[in-house]
Amino acid sequence: MHVKTFMTAALFAGLLTGTLPAQSPQPTSVELSIDGSAAGTSFPHYWEQMFGSGRAILSLRDDYRRDLRTVKAATGFTYVRFHAIFHDEVGLYDEDAQGKPVYNFSYVDQIYDGLLQNGVKPFVELSFMPKKLAAEPATQHFFWYRQYITPPKDYAKWDAMIEAFTRHLVERYGIDEVRSWYFEVWNEPNIDFWAGDPKLGTYLKLYDHTARAVKKVDSQLRVGGPATARVEWAPEFLDYCKKNNVPVDFLSTHIYSNDSSEDAFGTHEVIPQDKMDCRAAAKIHNQIKASAYPDLPFIMSEFNATYNTDPAITDSSFMGPWLAGTISQCDGLVNIMSYWSFSDVFEEQGVVKTPFYGGYGLMAEDNIAKPALNAFAMLHKLGDTRLRSDADSTLVTRRKDGAIVVAVWNYEAPTSGPLKNAQKNFTIKLTHAGTHASITRLDSAHGDVNPAFAAMGKPAFPTQKQITELQKAAILPEAVKQRITNGELHVSVPAQGLVLVEIQ
Repeated sequence: MHVKTFMTAALFAGLLTGTLPAQSPQPTSVELSIDGSAAGTSFPHYWEQMFGSGRAILSLRDDYRRDLRTVKAATGFTYVRFHAIFHDEVGLYDEDAQGKPVYNFSYVDQIYDGLLQNGVKPFVELSFMPKKLAAEPATQHFFWYRQYITPPKDYAKWDAMIEAFTRHLVERYGIDEVRSWYFEVWNEPNIDFWAGDPKLGTYLKLYDHTARAVKKVDSQLRVGGPATARVEWAPEFLDYCKKNNVPVDFLSTHIYSNDSSEDAFGTHEVIPQDKMDCRAAAKIHNQIKASAYPDLPFIMSEFNATYNTDPAITDSSFMGPWLAGTISQCDGLVNIMSYWSFSDVFEEQGVVKTPFYGGYGLMAEDNIAKPALNAFAMLHKLGDTRLRSDADSTLVTRRKDGAIVVAVWNYEAPTSGPLKNAQKNFTIKLTHAGTHASITRLDSAHGDVNPAFAAMGKPAFPTQKQITELQKAAILPEAVKQRITNGELHVSVPAQGLVLVEIQ
């Protein structure tokens, strides 16, 4: 398999003299050779097993559950993770006049019932602190829902709450079901979601108590952490668990493509957005291999192209090539990567003010699919055997039905202005393949709702008629049949475009 890139004479001369001609970028050409009968390697769909979402209480909303069903249909995902199951708005924890704990599982049950009824299991993030259990009840996070982020005032009460909560889940859903869930201790304690001082030492104490309380209910329940931002604390966390015989069944951490290299790696590199997530995955993968737990499952329980709300990124067709490249690079490094998040039913910055504000979700307000949802739906069709490809911007797989499924893309860094990359022309040379291919496209002209939204004048509060029009405009177009001639298939991909090729 090989790649060839061609340049015009004028462009080549401009490179030599330093004076490029004033013209549009010239298309680049890539040749890709595929033997459909070749041996391959296992390619589990680790990127679509779990998604994040808005906090726990939002899962009771009808639009949350509608979006969940849409994403479930597109990806077949199994787990959902959210913050704040212990937030006071859920009503789990209270104390009577004598300070004795009082538990109320009414909303907890409705939350988890709703997930299970829609074919999704909880990835239980054990957070945040109930006000009456908080050591410093005046200390809240700045998110709109103002969660409490301090250690417990009484670890005996915290332990009892964790045990009662876990035992209730087992009694309600059965031990076999709950053993298939995950329990993760807290969220990003290395930054402003944890007010313990010092952060690491106080978090390790919290983890120690919490993990033991979960295991007290059943030793086969899966518990892990440290759920850190910026892939921090993994060696320290694993070393503590080993030295203190603390249960740990998986390691979790987070990365976003615009995290700084200083924070993630302690370097001063400029790491492109299409490289950061998998550099971070490799770091943690290697740290686990070097630890006392070399076979410990690794869950990236949050990842995305940005932690900001930027419409040029999370709302745009940029997400197609970014996601495909990330999936290709992270293969073999991580067991589960959880995209943050599946829906813009989400209130960390307050109530949604417009359908397309750069929210993290695959689904915009009013069940409108974003290009990112279409990218996940396309990549869901990849096979579970990966075939070798030496060409950049290509991912070659084989499905169980024998189909060869190829993703090709044209990555360009996010921009709010006109795209600058040239069209990329792929020549796919096939051995042991059929006579026709099905071509599915995602770019600014296919499966991207943004042009339709712009044509409406970007209304902050679309009418029902406009919502219906946007929902239709967001639909990914049907695959187009294309003939394979003399064993070759020609596919062009514009900047920030993703194409899926299915060959029987």
